[in-house]
Amino acid sequence: MDQKQFCRMQKGNGFIAALDQSGGSTPKALRLYGIPDGSYHGDEEMFDLIHEMRTRIITSPAFTSEHILGAILFENTMDRQIEGKYTADYLWEEKGILPILKVDKGLAEQENGVCVMKPILNLDELLKRANDRHIFGTKMRSVIKAADPYGIKKIVDQQFEIGCRIAEAGLVPILEPEVDIFIPDKENSEKLLKKELLAHLSSLDPDVRLMFKLTIPSIDDFYLELINDPHVVRVVALSGGYSQIEANQRLARNHGLIASFSRALTAGLQKQQTDEEFNAVLKRSIDEIYKASMT
Repeated sequence: MDQKQFCRMQKGNGFIAALDQSGGSTPKALRLYGIPDGSYHGDEEMFDLIHEMRTRIITSPAFTSEHILGAILFENTMDRQIEGKYTADYLWEEKGILPILKVDKGLAEQENGVCVMKPILNLDELLKRANDRHIFGTKMRSVIKAADPYGIKKIVDQQFEIGCRIAEAGLVPILEPEVDIFIPDKENSEKLLKKELLAHLSSLDPDVRLMFKLTIPSIDDFYLELINDPHVVRVVALSGGYSQIEANQRLARNHGLIASFSRALTAGLQKQQTDEEFNAVLKRSIDEIYKASMT
């Protein structure tokens, strides 16, 4: 593990940009960007277009280490280049921003109120490639749909089991057990989740370091115990379907919690915009998210 990068993530000011839309979420991201479904044919053209969008964001003068600590990448993006460099190398060498890789393969069908991750069959090979591509850390997502103690324990067990394998490979894992913001028992789900997370943290070896990406909680400062745990490098928040304004307002009420936003980051960006217009919209979003993260 690169200690300079680790200290940057642990102590630096800023937030994490989530640019990891994968196969299932890419068409929606392109539609929001002003590219309709019928304007491309097949996955390769689709991924070419989303890489063009990500490249435009990453190379923008608004996208700097002054406000951004890291960027989460889709596997396809890790293997592509920006201005002649692999994406991770461009991020770190040209921008001073830490590259993070989404490693999960999507969600299993809902059972016991949760959607655990599908098996990551090629994890060891993927982690080797991530190290070869100079990736700093990883991210993997599962989803809680109800306050079911058994289901939530199952999600946390899976996240920690895989997270420890990732840490052993020399990468910093981000565990993302998302709580759906639209469920009626969101607050109770968060209480059950925090209990399980703290129990698992207490059993870790002293040298294990990890991060969490969590839904902004219903109770302000609810995750302070996690933020202050010695195993935890950072706790970051997903926007989870909140508008950019509401996500920033909720985030600002949670001390020590920083953003890892996707839709709230790219809101208002359009392919048809001039570079001046595009960069101005992106800068406004970055400034507002950064401000909310610095409480």
